[in-house]
Amino acid sequence: MAFLSPPFGYSLFYLKSVTPPQISMAMIFRSAVPFLGLQAFGVFLCILFPGIVLWLPRLVYG
Repeated sequence: MAFLSPPFGYSLFYLKSVTPPQISMAMIFRSAVPFLGLQAFGVFLCILFPGIVLWLPRLVYG
């Protein structure tokens, strides 16, 4: 999440370097907010329900 969150969103600066000039940095920051929200929600679910994280290792290793 650190690479996507302002003010030090390194991947956001990379995106700015490859987008057309009419795309502003503010537009890129606003576009990243929903994705950051989804990531935070996923982390929150993993904290509340640790079985989500442990399901696949238990399946593979028994």
